[in-house]
Parts: sequence; C-alpha cells; structure tokens
Amino acid sequence: MPLSACGGSGSGSGNTIKVAYERNMDNKVRVMDDYLAVVKKQFEQANPGKKIELVPIQAVENDYYSKVQLMMRSPRTAPDLVYEDTFLINSDIASGYLRPIDSYLSTWKDWSQFLPTAKAAAKAQDGKTYGVPDGTDTRGLWYNKQLFQKAGLPTDWHPKTWDDVLNAARTVKQKLPGVTPLNIYTGKAAGEAASMQGFEMLLYGTGKDPLYDPASKKWVINSKGFTDSLNFLDTVFKEKLGPDAQDALGANFGTTLATQLIPENKLAIDLDGSWMGNNWIKTGGKPWPQWSQVLGQAPMPTQNGQAPGSVSLSGGWTWAIPAKAKNPDLAWDFITTLQSKQNAADYDIRAANIAVRQDVATDPTYLQSMPGIDFFTGLVKYTSYRPALPVYPQVSTAIQDAMESVTIGQASPDKAASTYAGTVKSATDGAVVDRSAG
Repeated sequence: MPLSACGGSGSGSGNTIKVAYERNMDNKVRVMDDYLAVVKKQFEQANPGKKIELVPIQAVENDYYSKVQLMMRSPRTAPDLVYEDTFLINSDIASGYLRPIDSYLSTWKDWSQFLPTAKAAAKAQDGKTYGVPDGTDTRGLWYNKQLFQKAGLPTDWHPKTWDDVLNAARTVKQKLPGVTPLNIYTGKAAGEAASMQGFEMLLYGTGKDPLYDPASKKWVINSKGFTDSLNFLDTVFKEKLGPDAQDALGANFGTTLATQLIPENKLAIDLDGSWMGNNWIKTGGKPWPQWSQVLGQAPMPTQNGQAPGSVSLSGGWTWAIPAKAKNPDLAWDFITTLQSKQNAADYDIRAANIAVRQDVATDPTYLQSMPGIDFFTGLVKYTSYRPALPVYPQVSTAIQDAMESVTIGQASPDKAASTYAGTVKSATDGAVVDRSAG
C-alpha cells in the first residue's frame, strides 16, 4: 500500500520505523514473525526507500509488558509502533507512553469495518482511540475425546456446572493414572493467563460480583464469588486434579502444555483460549494432524448452571503508536497495511484469531481456516471483558498472588481473598465496594 502521508522527524528516522512485538517463547512458533516478514516485504516493495525494522521481544507476557514500557519511556529507545495488549492501554496512557490516533482514523475508510466491541477495546477513558485491534479471542474447555472414552465419559461433553467439570476430572484421575485431569492456569509466572483465563473465567461465572462495579466506579472486594473462585482452584490442587503445582507455576508451562501434555494425550481437560489449535497446525510448534479429531470443545459453565449458562472472557491486542515515536506518520501507514482486509484475514487465519473486521468475519477462507472457529466465535455472545482501567494491572497481579498462595497451600481461599482485598484497597486509594460489610 503506497504511503498516504509521511512526515516524521529527521531524514534518517523519516525512512525507517522500528516495530516492537512479542515473540513466542517456543522457538518453533513464529506466527507473528512470519506474518510481519510478509507484510514488511509487501510494504517496502510498495514504498521504495522506506524500511521496517522488526524488533522482536522474546519473553513471557508480563516481562514483555515491562520491557516495552521501559522502551517507551525514552525518545532514544521508543519504537515507532508497538504491539499493545488492550488491557494495558489506559495504564500506558496514564504513564504517557501512547499517542491517540483519532486524526488518522478519521480519514481511514477501513475503520468502518471494525466491530463496535473491538473499537471500544482500543478506546481509552478519555474517549480517544489509541490502537487498531488485530483480532480478539474467546475461552472455553478443550477436552481429549479419546481419554474421555477410555475413562467412560461422554465424548460429546456438555458440563452444566463447575461440579460437572470437577467430577469429570475426578473420573479421569480414578480411571487413567498418569493423565493430568484438568489444567487451569495459575500464579505469577502465567501472568494474564492466570488472571484472565484462569480466575476471571471462574469469577464471571459465579453471577455474584465482577471485579469492578462500573455503577459506583469502585473495585469489588470480599465478595462470595471471589472466594468461591479460589475454592475451585483449591479443590483442583488439593485433590491433585491439576498439574503438579511446581510445574503449573513454571514460566514455560504454557509451552509444555501445548507442545507436550495435550498432543501426547497426557491432559484430559484444558481451560484455555480459542487460539490453541494454532500450536498443532503444519506451521505450529507441535504439528499434530489428528488434533481436530482428538479434541473437543465445550463452553465453560457458570458455577451452578445459572443463566446464561456459559461464560467466556475476551481480550485482544492492538497496534499502537508510542508518544515518543520518531516517525508516527510512517508507523500509521504500516498499520493500515497490517490491517488491510487481506492482511487482517491472513493474520487471523495464521494466529487462529477471532476476526474483528466484519468483512473478514464473513470471509469463507477465514470461516473454513481452523476447526472449532465456529464454536469459539459462538462464545462471543457470552463474553466479558476485563476492566481496562489504569489500576487493572495491579489488580491482576494481586489476583495472581492470591492464586499462587492457594495453589501451593500457603493460604486458605478466605485468607488469600482477604490479602487481595487489602492490596486492592491500597492500590485504588480506597475506591472499593466491600461485600463483607453488606
């Protein structure tokens, strides 16, 4: 796509932009690397003399966030374009790291193709937009139909309650020694995987209180739902229904899970994301031709089967321009190339993303790209989003601390919930709703 505008500062910086992004910890998985290499070549051919310098950051998620934020602090190290998790947008704005892109969006006709929920995820509390989303995701239960059959469980599994999930895990434990019954991400090393697809997938299914009360603009502490969610986790690890605690708390556990435990039939149930199939396709970290026949998917049920019956959490990432970028105009032009219909469809297919462009979401190639895409797209109607507020990263860390203390038996669910309450009360300067008082 030829340039629509190219300003920037200085003759050198006007011709080159640095693009910072997260590289998968598994060296065999190069989804983003491969995609960016294709778009870089495409862009440079269409714009002679302009250069894209890719800056991969290989780190676990929390470390990636920290490294990118450190880079954005100084004009000397700030990239021109950064891959930004939507839940960090408000906190990064508060720190002065990002610039709004509304002036660019106002003249970009493709912006009308983006779903309202995706646009909202990239919009900050100040009403301005700070990134262009490249897809979303949903979460549910992956289960091994072969293991279920061996354990005498239904291969067309539809758990209605948390107890149904736990009872299936107990059956696997009893009938299939050596198989890990259930994975739920936990602890600090897992980062948002623990907070979001572990804990919040439970909390938002309790029907009690969410993390944040938008009506009062306060964070909820000491709720029954919070303690119930920790009790579920406590049950998993006390009854040895999950992985060994030390393994579960390891920095590379997610990679081990995707490339060994699941494809080697050593895990029966995994509470995880819509993108998991991407690990097992031909270009994935662990090619596994049989995966779509072996694995089934089921929605995560609400705690007691109460309406709406299922729960999901959604997130997503955006391409954002740092406040201290040397060449924001060229960065913007690269965003429009990254997120053209053709390239957006290409990335969503490569990454097993849920599309956020309406024209991609109805594209037959996309719809036929990955087994299970229809299932996970169908979960969007049940989904919730994290409260993308400046203090959320601190709240998320407090959740991970609470989970870890329960996982290793250091604290009871009640004690961990109480410690969480104190941390959140301090982090939010008392902007809390205390359910224990009511």
